[in-house]
Amino acid sequence: MNPNKWNKTDTVWMLSLFGTAIGAGVLFLPINAGMGGLIPLLVMLVLAFPLTFFTHRALCRFVLGGSEKSDDITVVGQNYFGKTGGFTLTVLYFFAIFPILLVYSVGITNNVSSFMMHQLGYAEPNRLILSFVIVAALMTVVNFGEEVVVKTMSAIVFPFITILVISALWLIPKWNGVLFENISFEPNVDGQSIWVVLLLILPTMVFAFNHSPIISSLAVHCKETYGDNADKKASKIIAYSNILMVVVVMFFVFSCAMCLSPEDFRVAKAQNLPILSYLANHFEDMKVFAMLAPIVAFVAMGKSFFGHYLGAKEGLNRILFYASNNKMSLKLANGITGIITFVVAWLVAYKDPNVLDIIESIGGPILAIILYIMPLYAIYKFPKLAKYKTPAVDFVILIFGLIAISTAIYKLF
Repeated sequence: MNPNKWNKTDTVWMLSLFGTAIGAGVLFLPINAGMGGLIPLLVMLVLAFPLTFFTHRALCRFVLGGSEKSDDITVVGQNYFGKTGGFTLTVLYFFAIFPILLVYSVGITNNVSSFMMHQLGYAEPNRLILSFVIVAALMTVVNFGEEVVVKTMSAIVFPFITILVISALWLIPKWNGVLFENISFEPNVDGQSIWVVLLLILPTMVFAFNHSPIISSLAVHCKETYGDNADKKASKIIAYSNILMVVVVMFFVFSCAMCLSPEDFRVAKAQNLPILSYLANHFEDMKVFAMLAPIVAFVAMGKSFFGHYLGAKEGLNRILFYASNNKMSLKLANGITGIITFVVAWLVAYKDPNVLDIIESIGGPILAIILYIMPLYAIYKFPKLAKYKTPAVDFVILIFGLIAISTAIYKLF
């Protein structure tokens, strides 16, 4: 296949990357950013594309450095870092992705519960039963296999992009000047300084634009399809998907920020709702929007659940293989992974922990290790990857990676 020619398969992968990234993250991103006023939003606008593109390209190149075309990130990690180092990387990879699945199970359950109460007028549903039904339905879809999941996500993405843009446009009549009254370095509505807000927004941004779970699958596809031109093609697919992400997401984020106050965002965080569900409840005069917004939120989080399950399954399967000295069959590993994922996701959805706390203290920092630190370490340590060195860019990525990881330390104290 000609690596210089863009084809239908490239488009499917580009949309799958977008679909994996744009889910719960973008629906919670405006909340953290909006509480700090205009300055955090402008900082995010400047940083979003370079931090997303360079980090995911570096991770992809790490996987492309595998000796066999079919080697995914867990196999490549073991080849480079040895059995112990490879196992450590696999565990990190799993714990970078698995908490995000839990975020989606919580977010979808809250979204459906809020929709039933506020838009349909029902009494609050039994959360234990509701969370069971939702997680069971999601797990049923992912059990159809990777090909079905990828095609499902790519099919949903175009309608979702359209609806996300329409939602942003729909909010324009509600725009006000409150955002521009909050150009200040004073503490925000939670009493946090602007520097703390900027610190905490970074892991949320890493999470919102994260599509690392599907990068390993993309790298394997490009190695098998394009051979020596795999890096060139993979970089182009990642770049196009990232441009699409930043344009759509930042327009949506700014539209939300233009129609709410920092205090509104604080309430949304306390209610543990995605921004579309909060907006649907907040603007009761927008009846059609109020009905559609929670449905869009459900689709967004559902499709991202599918994409992240591919990465979580990859990681947990490899952990099971390590534990059994590679004696466990793939079928048994898939079965155990499915059961563990279902039970944990169901119980966490029932318990309803704060989504943004999970992102700030677990998901974002561990993702930063996988995305920002590990690929750079490998590129500078192993001669086979030395051709990917870009010192100036690598230094910036390292600094922001350390900042993102430091948020976990901040949250502890």
